Amino acid sequence: MGYRGKLREQAEARRLRAESWAIADIAEQLGVSKSSVSLWVRDVEIEPLKRRPSTRTASSNRLHRARLAEIEECNRLGIERVGTMSEEAFLAAGVALYAGEGAKTKNAVLFANTDAAMVSFFCAWLRRFFEVDESRLRVRVYLHEGLDLEAAEAHWAQVTGIPPSQFRAPYRAKADASIRHTKHMHGCAYVSYSSARTMREIMGLVRALLTSEAIPG
Repeated sequence: MGYRGKLREQAEARRLRAESWAIADIAEQLGVSKSSVSLWVRDVEIEPLKRRPSTRTASSNRLHRARLAEIEECNRLGIERVGTMSEEAFLAAGVALYAGEGAKTKNAVLFANTDAAMVSFFCAWLRRFFEVDESRLRVRVYLHEGLDLEAAEAHWAQVTGIPPSQFRAPYRAKADASIRHTKHMHGCAYVSYSSARTMREIMGLVRALLTSEAIPG
């Protein structure tokens, strides 16, 4: 078709981009490559994000409702299976969470997540099983530019129980509209506790949890 044969697609791509469509969505809509779309719209200023019109059919809506119902049922079963955790279960759950999401540095405990429930769980676990000097706890918020930093820090202070006076300078990230549509409103919280001893204790628990002897037969 050649370059001139794509003039209609270029014009439509620029129109959609001005409506805040993502590069990938425009490419799918027009049946062209993402690299072509990126080239055509690189100088287009985008407006605040607008939702694409829904294209769901009755069948897809039924599947969506069924999926939501299944999720709700699995959540209910999960609550029934876990119940109220014993001290041993709480300890093991926190160790597993830290093994997957925590840093493994030598002199500090560091846990980062965008999920407030996970951060709250970690803080409760840390305080329950280790001697924590509250004055040495720190939080650093990673937040996209354009979002409310004051509200984010107030949110994480409530979640962690750590006062804003103990927050480190935040990191403000520039959002790339071509990569993602949404941003976490309150960003990501990095909770740190500077204690080599506590870090060694946690890593000892991690190693113990991963041994074959700890796995039920």
